[in-house]
Amino acid sequence: MSHQSHQADEETPLLQPEEQHKVKTPLPWRQLSIILFLQLTEPVTAQAIAPFAPQLIRDVGVTHGDESRVGYFVGIMYSVFYVAQALTTLQWNRLSDHIGRKPVILTGLFGISASMFLFGLSKTFGGLILSRALCGALNGNSGVIKSMMIDITDSTNMAQAFGFLPLPWMTGNTLAPLIGGSLSHPADRFPRLFGQSTFLKTYPYFLACAGPALFTALAWVVTYMLLQETVPTTTSLWSLIRNRCRTILTFVHTKPPRVDRSSSDTVQGSPDDSKPLPLSALMTPRILIATLNYATLALFDISLRSLIPVFYATPVNMGGLGLDPPRIGNILAVFGIANGLFQVFFFARLHERFGTKVVYTCGVASGVPTIIAFPIINMLNQTYGIGATVWLAVGLQLTISITLNMCYSCGAMYIAAASPNRASLGATNGLAQTVAACVRIIGPASTMSMFSFSVRDPYYGWAVYYFMMVLALFAIGASFLLPRQMWKCSN
Repeated sequence: MSHQSHQADEETPLLQPEEQHKVKTPLPWRQLSIILFLQLTEPVTAQAIAPFAPQLIRDVGVTHGDESRVGYFVGIMYSVFYVAQALTTLQWNRLSDHIGRKPVILTGLFGISASMFLFGLSKTFGGLILSRALCGALNGNSGVIKSMMIDITDSTNMAQAFGFLPLPWMTGNTLAPLIGGSLSHPADRFPRLFGQSTFLKTYPYFLACAGPALFTALAWVVTYMLLQETVPTTTSLWSLIRNRCRTILTFVHTKPPRVDRSSSDTVQGSPDDSKPLPLSALMTPRILIATLNYATLALFDISLRSLIPVFYATPVNMGGLGLDPPRIGNILAVFGIANGLFQVFFFARLHERFGTKVVYTCGVASGVPTIIAFPIINMLNQTYGIGATVWLAVGLQLTISITLNMCYSCGAMYIAAASPNRASLGATNGLAQTVAACVRIIGPASTMSMFSFSVRDPYYGWAVYYFMMVLALFAIGASFLLPRQMWKCSN
């Protein structure tokens, strides 16, 4: 009986079709709460720089006063993070399958904290690029945390757990823009408190970056003290390095044996499903389909999220709204609250009612009206000025875009279902995160380049919106490749 139970745990798919007779497993709240707290570090550090990023680019002088090039350099600054992440995230996630999730998360938190301090001290565009690259290279936490959430759940409570995943993003997207928008240039904004500080006058964005950096340091302490490892069998890093070196030396000094294709390991027929599979074994149709959808979602979403604050900050006569960083921060904060509350209270219910594919497809389809709203908001602003009509249009646009965020939870569940076994879950997530990081390199830079092109030439003023529409339609098309029910092992 125990042998059959073991086989069921190892060989059954990670997600099964909904079975009404199954009893839902209670969520492990202690571990889940710690994981959600750790997830908070990513939106806090990422969104804290969003309100002042356009002004920071102006201040470092890289545009030489050319307002049309601000969006271009903002896009490059965002993309560098994803370049570094794309080069390292797969290895971090694969490493977590061997040495455990906890050591990898601790390294990522250290990288985030150190890079935020460096970002606040940067006075040149090169310094900004270096700090963002460091943050991306040392941070593989996004995929590792998702793997850890799947480690502690099963098919009966996974959707409920992922329904809480937007909670830290809601909190981070609420607090971080307020921190970044309010604490930038503190000597000018709070002269009584910081007016005499030469340091904060010299580094006007340090305080806005130091807050998220210190919070990440606190998360490191919480992880070290309280987080429990979820990988059942781990290997020390030194043993892993020694074994890899021994394998390389053996390969160099011995003739490779002929491979018998008929008896070689496959994804479904691995002789030991409790061990991580090689990367080549992950190139299955279902993993590629799940990864493609995650990549198209990430490309469209990062392009949209990088466009919104730049659109808000761009002068009205150049196609934007002409808002200052504090007001931009307030808008993003309200959006963060609404988005998080919607995900927490409605995602699990919608998923249970309509299924993963319907929720995902509807989410990516919401990108179409979201894009159409950009030129409409600008025209309303030019006609009526900043007033109730414009704010209603902005609120409607952000409300529609809330459903897009449900797609990440659905995508994570498809990736979990595609994984050949639990021991390869980190590598599977790492593959998806790597591809997503690659497209996120393209997203901000290409979108901001198109926006700068649209701003320079009024004749092509809508070019960026046509570009965004193509990305949305690509994501919608990819969603039709997903199965209506989760994959089974026999597929």
